[in-house]
Amino acid sequence: MKIFRFVILFSFTLALTYVLNSKFENTPWQKVNQMPALGKFFNPFEGFWQNAESKKVSEKVDLQIPGLHDKVEVVIDDRMVPHIFAQNNHDLYMAQGYITARFRLWQMEFQTYAAAGKLSEILGAKYINYDRYQRRIGMLYAAEVAVKEMMENETSRVVVTAYSKGVNAYIQQLEPKDLPLEYKLLSYTPQPWSPLKTALLLKYMAKTLTMRSHELEMTNALQKHGKAVIDELFPNYPLRHDPIIPAGTKWNFKELKIPKQPTKYVPEDLHKQLMEKRLTEKQAAGVGSNNWAISGDRSATGYPILANDPHLKLNLPSIWFEVQLVNPNVNVYGVSLPGTPCVAIGFNEQASWGVTNTAADVIDFYQINFKDSTLREYYYDDKWKTTTLRIDTIKVKNKSTVYDSIYFTHYGPVVLKPGEKHFYGTRGLTHPGLAMRWLAHDPSNELLAFYQLNRAKSYRDYTKALAGYACPAQNFVFANNQKNIAITPKGKFPIRWKEQGKFILDGSNPDHEWQGWIPNKYNPTIKNPERGFVSSANQFPVDTLYPYYLHWSYATYERGMRINEQLAQMKKATPDSLIALQNDNLNLRARDLLPEMLKHIDVAQQKGLYKDVFDKIKAWDYQQVSKAVGPTVFRYWWRYLYQAIWEDNFPADSMMIYPKADKTGDLILLNDSIPSRWFDNVRTTQIKETLGDLVNSSFKQAVDSLKKYYGNKVTDWTWAKEKTTTLLHLARLKPFSVLNLPTNGGARIVNATTERTGPSWRMVVALGKRPKAYGIYPGGQSGNPGSFYYDNFIKDWQKGKLKRLIYMQSYKESGKRLKVRMTLNK
Repeated sequence: MKIFRFVILFSFTLALTYVLNSKFENTPWQKVNQMPALGKFFNPFEGFWQNAESKKVSEKVDLQIPGLHDKVEVVIDDRMVPHIFAQNNHDLYMAQGYITARFRLWQMEFQTYAAAGKLSEILGAKYINYDRYQRRIGMLYAAEVAVKEMMENETSRVVVTAYSKGVNAYIQQLEPKDLPLEYKLLSYTPQPWSPLKTALLLKYMAKTLTMRSHELEMTNALQKHGKAVIDELFPNYPLRHDPIIPAGTKWNFKELKIPKQPTKYVPEDLHKQLMEKRLTEKQAAGVGSNNWAISGDRSATGYPILANDPHLKLNLPSIWFEVQLVNPNVNVYGVSLPGTPCVAIGFNEQASWGVTNTAADVIDFYQINFKDSTLREYYYDDKWKTTTLRIDTIKVKNKSTVYDSIYFTHYGPVVLKPGEKHFYGTRGLTHPGLAMRWLAHDPSNELLAFYQLNRAKSYRDYTKALAGYACPAQNFVFANNQKNIAITPKGKFPIRWKEQGKFILDGSNPDHEWQGWIPNKYNPTIKNPERGFVSSANQFPVDTLYPYYLHWSYATYERGMRINEQLAQMKKATPDSLIALQNDNLNLRARDLLPEMLKHIDVAQQKGLYKDVFDKIKAWDYQQVSKAVGPTVFRYWWRYLYQAIWEDNFPADSMMIYPKADKTGDLILLNDSIPSRWFDNVRTTQIKETLGDLVNSSFKQAVDSLKKYYGNKVTDWTWAKEKTTTLLHLARLKPFSVLNLPTNGGARIVNATTERTGPSWRMVVALGKRPKAYGIYPGGQSGNPGSFYYDNFIKDWQKGKLKRLIYMQSYKESGKRLKVRMTLNK
């Protein structure tokens, strides 16, 4: 009997051990192979229990890091910000790589998988189309070109190589129990770091900031409505705008050469091909940025103050990592992209800088005429030209390897081949037979520019650092304690004929190529303007006096206009003044348009709930804050009015875009003097609608929709119920996310916090004999969901509070906020 019981228990134990250490596909536990073997995951010695972290941290740590040339001291403050003190560049960036990996290894590597199109390796077959898309747009190719450029420059080679050595030194010290939690959840291990991975992250950011294209939609609109309508509704420069470089600035370019504009914009047969009905990929509202600097004449101290808040998609772990880097030649503080050396946005003893996206057009699509189905030859300049074939290998977790053939023209890769069905990212982005010309595929060394910016003290240093900066184009704002302020929309800008790239280009015509590059000295810039401030909010960089064509589509006017009107009023400003502006919630579009919309409402017809809503929106102070009802009503009303004006002529299923909100607002404001024909709905042939008709019908639609969603009580229709912000874990693991966070602001507000995007790093730096800086980002320094420091910044960020940053001069400094001292020994 005992033997029988022993056999049963032993068999059960073996079976349980097998089950807990196995992974089963197509079960609730094992969807898309993302759940770990449960036995390993719950193992008390190596499983997730080992990832729990105490809020209290050790006071002194000594570590051996093979490869260092000398000893490195690291001080970690109460916000878990590392202050790294080294004796040379090699050790500084090796230590940065090591420390960053210690905090953020999984995030660093996961983002390189995403950038390179390798998610299928760790997440399974569900991501094959995503990986194929990343490879088709040439992400890996772009990174390979970039890393070659980095390695050819001695400075950037030392920096990126040392950084990689530091990351690998940390990886080599890891035992299974020490692996970040996500590795255990997804059942894979970190691979060695390399400069290529750093290049991938830089190109991933370039993709985020430059991969915006409306050529297909604009080509359709051109073919349907004609050039006169395009000129009217999609102007190259808007009626109302306050450009980055003040309007009226005169330019004296002696070497000006602008190519002649062709008579034909697009190939004749393209319209027929493009008119298939499909939805287009939409750019997330709110992806933009603000930055500005005020002169000493406007500040309380007599020295400039600089502010920056880049608006990006909000994830956990955060896109940014705070760090201070010190050696005998540099003392810089700010945020870095985990996986890349140096500081991207920050300050040193004498200067500060920040960035916003310039949004210049550096991506075009060319219609390619292939000789046959092999895609080996295409027609160009009256002869057949050979493509280059690249075979990419997509490894798939627990599945067979997938191979993809990518054809490169001299313009760039063919993203979607003729006859191929749409897959991830290609719906509305491109069409079979279109090749992509993207500046990110060209050699460039942005890392070197940031290395030099970290050390920039004077205006001359700033301009020298930016000289070689190419992609993504950024508006670099600068201020220093020599009382200079400046802003430069900087990048490598193609020389174009007017409107080149506004529509699909003819890949067979050499005249449709980019015609060289705008000389670096002709990039728009301004230093110490009379108005006493510089600023940008992704609006047009220049007015129509600038002779080169940069793009036709930029951010709408609201943020830039609001920032400038507030800066113009500042006197004796302090950092608190600039922090308040970063948190400004005024809806400028509502302030401009709502009175005109209300004027057209037939008040006598508004009864019951409609009258209550009318009274509520009429009394609104235009502040887009969580407790207010006005923002919710205006959002719905504007959405329905915008749709009512344009849907009949630019239907959503026709692969066209509506004219911009700026243009729509102009038509509304000019209606009394110049009633627009576009207010008439061409689908109702018996009636000619007016603006008043559309305003009243859209108001009713808005109220009816809000009643359906939120009930009859108008006071319940608060902005907090309509709009919350989610910080989603990078692998979309909801337990590691912060969901539905009530936030003020919204798209096109200075406080541009939307459902998934917003200020990813708020920074204010007051220059002087010693800089005083403040900052916050939504997240925490640790990438470990089991750590207090994973999301401990979020409450302050939600409230718009910035923390005073500790800018150390020596590792020997002491203070209550300095918690941990680490010595990295060679």
